Amino acid sequence: MARLTVSAAARGLLLSASFVVFAGQTLLAQEFPSPFIQTIAIEAAEDEAIAAFYRENGYRTLWTGAAEQDSARRAALLQALSRAGDHALPTARYDVAKLTAMLTTAQTEGDRARAEVALTRAYLSYARDVSTGATNPKSVDPGIVREIGRPDPTLLLAQMQARNPAEVLHGLLPSSPRYAQLVRAKLALEASMDQGGWGTVVRAKSLAPGDTGDAVVALRDRLIAMGYLSRSATQSYDATIENAVQRFQLDHGLVADGAAGEGTLAELNIGPDARLKSVIVAIERVRWMHDTPLGDRHIWVNIPDFTAKIIDQGKVTFETRSVVGKDVTAQHTPEFSDMMAHMVINPSWGVPRSIIVNEYLPLLQRNPNAVSHLQVIDNRGRVVPRGSVNFAGYSSRTFPFGLRQPPSNGNALGLVKFMFPNVHNIYLHDTPAKNLFSHDVRAYSHGCIRLADPFDFAYALLALQSDDPQAEFARHLKTGNETTVRLEQKVPVHLVYFTAYPGAKGQMTYRRDIYGRDAKLFQALEAAGVVLPSVRG
Repeated sequence: MARLTVSAAARGLLLSASFVVFAGQTLLAQEFPSPFIQTIAIEAAEDEAIAAFYRENGYRTLWTGAAEQDSARRAALLQALSRAGDHALPTARYDVAKLTAMLTTAQTEGDRARAEVALTRAYLSYARDVSTGATNPKSVDPGIVREIGRPDPTLLLAQMQARNPAEVLHGLLPSSPRYAQLVRAKLALEASMDQGGWGTVVRAKSLAPGDTGDAVVALRDRLIAMGYLSRSATQSYDATIENAVQRFQLDHGLVADGAAGEGTLAELNIGPDARLKSVIVAIERVRWMHDTPLGDRHIWVNIPDFTAKIIDQGKVTFETRSVVGKDVTAQHTPEFSDMMAHMVINPSWGVPRSIIVNEYLPLLQRNPNAVSHLQVIDNRGRVVPRGSVNFAGYSSRTFPFGLRQPPSNGNALGLVKFMFPNVHNIYLHDTPAKNLFSHDVRAYSHGCIRLADPFDFAYALLALQSDDPQAEFARHLKTGNETTVRLEQKVPVHLVYFTAYPGAKGQMTYRRDIYGRDAKLFQALEAAGVVLPSVRG
């Protein structure tokens, strides 16, 4: 804290010419600051950005002065803070009731100064949280490696001082239309909870067209409450219910066969409180990406959706199924954004070190001819004859060789891989294991993303730089040689993890929390002070 002290030199001077040291500056006694300024300096001393702002602006007020501008800023800020809960923010951080009490009960200049600094702190905290997230992604889960840029407090204060306060506060919100859709979904789910939820759960192992009975009535009522079916008195599983179930299945990543099997009923019986948690963490994830340009053309890989999409000008122009990392911590596909720079046709596979020492070295120690499809290579990339290597003589720490699979139809990477060089060694690629794409839950890889339609994905990428992308791709493929094809225009790649996200028509879609990351993130938000409406008041 700044200390108000009389300098040693000043004590030897006449009283009429005495000096004091205040906030690092030597002042004449007649220049001694007012109680308001003293308190501002003391209250702001622990935060250099706030202290510098007031010091450099002559301790003029932002919020508590009598001027019309102060009144407008104060009203706009208190209104925004009072609605922070709508944005799934930790409202206790800003404590509107306390701020209001400080303003209404202030009697001295010191009281007003303390309210001034408290409002500034609340503004900066709210601005940081609503624009870039109330949590730190890296502290939530090691697989969330997204880099976020926090707003500059000096710039935030300058903007509030110079511009329309309502516009400044609105400009803090993520600009993505998905953010506004998620906030609306949050409010709608809260309204459903206030009205008692979506009714009784459907107690049946499975239901199909033609069925009748109490379980079908419960299914009908639940679909009506969730907005998938118009009000109806039917008591049989008729065509209208079948169509409603199909729409539900599409929105929840299920096979849209219109039959309410075990998996469909399990998703149908999830209540609005659980869906609300998914929406709340999705809102936070959008905030994390507020400072990340998506790109007019970008690649969107939603890990729990098991899809990879190319999006042009906000519209999906290509989509394919994907396989992602296994639900084993070390093999989870991470979340981050990068730039796709090139593709490799007829790739060789350099086996990652972790797979070599954990999976293949034990096999080679038992049988030097194991995994014969892999070449042993030295640190210069040269092939080493297996007979010259005593595999049993090495440990996982000392094994000096690499393993590589040459280009072939059976290569683990298939016939093409798509590279956005990153420290996580993650990329998109083809695979010979085509059977895995028929599964609903497709978490089988060591972390990289396998594509069901890699050739078509390549054609879509090459279409911007080739008159005949299929012919160009085929020409390189036919050689059988490993060939790098650079993209003339790099494409942003976003590996994301949304279990709740608005669909193309604005409807909410939901997926399963395959890695448990949403649960961890919601816990972090709760620890930060975010509460569900049922316990908010």
